[in-house]
Amino acid sequence: MDKEIVEFTHFNEAGRSKMVDVSEKKSSERMAVARGAISMKKATLKKIIDGQMKKGDVLGVAQVAGIMGVKRTADLIPMCHNIFISGSDINFQIDEANSRILIEAVVKNTGQTGVEMEALTAVSVAALTIYDMCKAVDKEMTIEAIYLAKKTGGKSGEFINPNHQ
Repeated sequence: MDKEIVEFTHFNEAGRSKMVDVSEKKSSERMAVARGAISMKKATLKKIIDGQMKKGDVLGVAQVAGIMGVKRTADLIPMCHNIFISGSDINFQIDEANSRILIEAVVKNTGQTGVEMEALTAVSVAALTIYDMCKAVDKEMTIEAIYLAKKTGGKSGEFINPNHQ
C-alpha cells in the first residue's frame, strides 16, 4: 500500500464533523460497483433456489431492498450528500459449491460527488434482507466481504480495487 498523506476533509476548523462542500467540483458521469456475499447452510440456499422460503421471493425482495438502500443512503450515513441517482441495479450469483449468494450493486449518477457509498449500502441492505427473510431456518448465515470493486468519474478518475480482482 502506498504511503501518502491524506488530508481529511470531513472536519471543520474546530475538529468537528462537517459535510464536505462539493459546490466547486465539476459535474461528471460517475459509476460505482460494490460486491459482497452471504454464506448459509446448503439447505437454506436450496430453499431460496426452489422458492420455498415462507416469506416469499428472497432475491426479488432483496433486489428491491438494495435499490431502496441506494435511495436512502444519505439518511443512513451522516456525511453523505443527498444526490440524484440516474441508475441502480443489483445482481445475484448463486455459488452452490460454497453455499453462498454473491451480491453486486452498480450505481450511476451525473453529479459533483460519487456513488460509492450508495453501492456499498445497496449490497449491505440486500444481504441484510436475505438474512432477515431466511433467519427462521438459518441463524448461522454470515454476511461477508462487502467492498468497493470499481468506481469511475470525478477528479480521481477510475479505481479498480487491486485486492479483489
